[in-house]
Amino acid sequence: MNRLLKVPVLATRAFSSSSRHLKNKVPEAQKLFQEDNGLPVHIKGGTGDVLLYRATMVLTIAGTCYSLYWLLVASMPQKKA
Repeated sequence: MNRLLKVPVLATRAFSSSSRHLKNKVPEAQKLFQEDNGLPVHIKGGTGDVLLYRATMVLTIAGTCYSLYWLLVASMPQKKA
């Protein structure tokens, strides 16, 4: 029974703001993304952003080609046997 009475206290401690001191990283990110280095904003984040961008472009182009192929196949008349 004693353990059940301690649950609210432990839950409050877990979510207390005084238990963790997190550093605000927003100013560094703002400097990085506002820097004028000629790169588009969607790839300024580094290698991970570049890989995600290229994978997205490859999947988009492949999906478009696949859709156009099946549209072409569907537009051809069926051969009668």
